[in-house]
Amino acid sequence: MRTLASVNRWRRRPEMVFLLVVGLTVIFLAMVTMAEQIPTVPTQIHMSNKERNELKEEAREMFYHAYRAYMDNAYPADELMPLSCTGRYRGVTPSRGDLDDTLGNFSMTLVDTLDTLVVLGDLEEFESAVKLVIKDVKFDNDIIVSVFETNIRMIGGLLSGHILAEYVQKQADVMSWYRGELLEMAKDLGYRLLPAFNTSTGIPHARVNLKHGMKVEALRHSRETCTACAGTILLEFAALSRLSGEPIFEVKAHAAMDALWKMRHRSSELMGTVLNVHSGDWIRRESGVGAGIDSYYEYCLKSYILLGDERYLARFNRHYNAIMKYISQGPMLLDVQMHRPHTKTRNFMDALLAFWPGLQVLSGDLKPAVQTHEMLYQVMQMHTFIPEAFTFDFQVHWGQHHLRPEFIESTYFLYRATGDHYYLHAGKKALKALQQHARVPCGYAAVNDVRTGKHEDRMDSYVLSETFKYLFLLFSDPADLILNIEDFIFTTEAHLLPLTLGVLGNHTMGVRDQEDQVHMLDYMRSCPSPNKLFPETVRRPLRDLVTGVCPRISSPKRLRASDFQASNADHLRTVYDMGITMVSLGEGKVQLLHSFYNAKSPEDAERGLIFMQEMVELSKSNAIPNTQLQAVAFKGKGDTDLHVLEAGPSHFGMELTKDMSVVQQAVYAQPIKLCSALKNAKEVRDKIVIMERGECTFVDKARRAQSAGAVAAIVFDNTPNTSINNQQMFAMSGDGKDDVQIPVVFLFTKEAEQLMAAIKQQPTVELTLMSVSGLKERLERERADTTKTDTKSESKATP
Repeated sequence: MRTLASVNRWRRRPEMVFLLVVGLTVIFLAMVTMAEQIPTVPTQIHMSNKERNELKEEAREMFYHAYRAYMDNAYPADELMPLSCTGRYRGVTPSRGDLDDTLGNFSMTLVDTLDTLVVLGDLEEFESAVKLVIKDVKFDNDIIVSVFETNIRMIGGLLSGHILAEYVQKQADVMSWYRGELLEMAKDLGYRLLPAFNTSTGIPHARVNLKHGMKVEALRHSRETCTACAGTILLEFAALSRLSGEPIFEVKAHAAMDALWKMRHRSSELMGTVLNVHSGDWIRRESGVGAGIDSYYEYCLKSYILLGDERYLARFNRHYNAIMKYISQGPMLLDVQMHRPHTKTRNFMDALLAFWPGLQVLSGDLKPAVQTHEMLYQVMQMHTFIPEAFTFDFQVHWGQHHLRPEFIESTYFLYRATGDHYYLHAGKKALKALQQHARVPCGYAAVNDVRTGKHEDRMDSYVLSETFKYLFLLFSDPADLILNIEDFIFTTEAHLLPLTLGVLGNHTMGVRDQEDQVHMLDYMRSCPSPNKLFPETVRRPLRDLVTGVCPRISSPKRLRASDFQASNADHLRTVYDMGITMVSLGEGKVQLLHSFYNAKSPEDAERGLIFMQEMVELSKSNAIPNTQLQAVAFKGKGDTDLHVLEAGPSHFGMELTKDMSVVQQAVYAQPIKLCSALKNAKEVRDKIVIMERGECTFVDKARRAQSAGAVAAIVFDNTPNTSINNQQMFAMSGDGKDDVQIPVVFLFTKEAEQLMAAIKQQPTVELTLMSVSGLKERLERERADTTKTDTKSESKATP
């Protein structure tokens, strides 16, 4: 593992503060930034050698408790079911749907675990396990499996087992009988996966039949795969080619990575999560570092480290800069739209992103690695385990914990990079949680819900391959291992591949596409000096991030989020004193950034935290602060009833309340987005101007409309299929200047289509803009007046 050596290779990102977006939705509670001065010596919580050795032996015992449970009760099944104390066989035990695509009835847990036995120094058991795999494991099975999982667990396990078998032959003079059988098995399995790569893009299908390739009815309509599924092939396939001398595997894997690279969004440099393997079109454009995309980024960097191919370093750095710009917000990693990277796509994070700090250590970016790890550690302590997904205010979103290794992996890499015993204690906390809440008589059981502690009859193969391996390595002295870990790199499944693979002859590389030319800026990275940056100083401001998100201070004069108006100069001065600054993002969004460092006083800083928390609560309650829902009303051609469309208000311009209204014909702006000078200014004068959202701020559009003499403005959404019925209504944000006097309202797409259809049918139709409550009261009065008139008419007509 080139952990420490690579730390000197690349620079760290600038310090970032936590982001809160107000407009469409409020994203998250802001957090403090680092204010303390960095000391000249690290502050460490020391752990004695004795305690560390005891924890190492406890980790070893944990591995054997699970390993023996599998071997005694489940082998040759793929997995152990620890509550039933039996094996999980594909087609025999009850189906779990797509989750079972991991299984191939090829003794996955044993294959996945081979190199862990060598890491533990148990060469006798390793030799016995290798013999069992050679004797029992077969791949000629009529079973559909995941290409991704089969590659990282099975091919990775076989290759690492082969490499270490040859290693111990030379170093320990054992296993003299071994003649490369595991490598031949890996090659056999590799050829069985190759039919999945027969696509027009070169991106592999997600699944393949081990016996019949893609020629089965169940795969006839196969189209979709995830970015991680297609982009986590190269390490294993390149190792397979270089060890076997058959280049086809590495050729296919490079082609898949090249195709994925070309699919990135050229403006944001981000990737989506799900794509069509034939057309190359994105099916899901959400971009993050968790599920569906995680190990693609990991393999971009590790492919450079293992193979020495500089294009992968350039790609990783491009992606990494984009991630740190758009996705990383303080210690949080928030999913965005790849093509609209300022737009957040969900209100939770998943547990798989816990690998990211470890990858940042590998890239040399220690400070954000420390920050994100600290956030995850606090979440773990809050819920005993890191839930499968948790919200931005650290509550459980999905309660399962599948004994995943990613947090322990990052803890291990941070300890190796810093030597800070804090990470030993974090690892101890994780170890003890597993012992207390996951250990059962027959192995370790996944937790179905961290809130109740209820178990699930599941122990994935990675528990032995990764979770216990990283725990053991964390508490081990590298000098005591029979392997020099620095000579290896870990795959995403924690299998060991030797760095010497990179110096083997590589004739699999094609001519580089001109589009893939890189720039010097892609390599200009250097790591911070360990003498200037210590984890403790970075962690300290985050210490109460989870438990102290809502400090309690009393002040009758405190500005409340529900009263805040972006157009009010006094409000802006108040939030500025609280350490909050506001930046316009365009498209009606405003960033509120909070920092203790910028606050006028500690008391103001705490008020700022409460203000930001209230913003989160306002978003959850679907509230629009200090404004009223607006209405766009009209009568269609030949209609007697009024059509009323609900519209969002703005934080700028005239607020239509009570009986206030604007009644006028409408004109479309030219250009429709109104982000440049109006071409039809004469037509707009004294009319309601209609314009499309996007490319510039709402308030800039309003200023141009007002300058042309419009009496009001309607902005319609630029996202297909949005509606008041499926979206959270919001108030369009201003920029603090109070110069817009005309009313401006916002319509989602579905409502805007109704309006446009009416205008198309009757171009002179009059629109009425007013508040929904005011319009409702007016209509009720009109109905009441009509009823009175009818009553009087009836009375007069009575003889």
